[in-house]
Amino acid sequence: MQAEDLPAVIQIAAQVHPDYPEDEAIFIERQQLYPQGCWVRQHGSQLCGYLISHPWELGAPPSLNSMLQALPNLASSYYLHDIALIPTGRGTNATSEILAHLYAHALGAGLGNLSLIAVNQSLHFWQKQQFQPANHLVPAAKLLSYDVDACYMMRPLASPRIQQSITA
Repeated sequence: MQAEDLPAVIQIAAQVHPDYPEDEAIFIERQQLYPQGCWVRQHGSQLCGYLISHPWELGAPPSLNSMLQALPNLASSYYLHDIALIPTGRGTNATSEILAHLYAHALGAGLGNLSLIAVNQSLHFWQKQQFQPANHLVPAAKLLSYDVDACYMMRPLASPRIQQSITA
């Protein structure tokens, strides 16, 4: 994701997540803090999706529409802040490709798990991706900043040492 992609990303976010609005400053900050975790998906010449992710602290997800200020020095999780695909990007194997890239990136960063907050009735989708509910790790007020149905989820990954021996 480049700075010039941000207007299209913000437009996609408004279309896909209308009940979870975030200020433009949130997108700008995430892209500046951790550009290697911000990706876009194109279908032809059209931007059809994006992913925003970054190292973070397990059990301490940011509240909706909140600035991070900085990334933690010692992250304990790789946090998937937002993923969105408009209809033209669906059915193209985009999600599988994006998630495979995300898993590899998290392992490469030395992190043994992924975390996210499931919204928009996506709990079952994320369970199919091997994420498990972990609301017990998060203060209820954090989840309520999204909505009453928001669910904090976590997926353990192969340990970096195991992954290195598999790929060696």
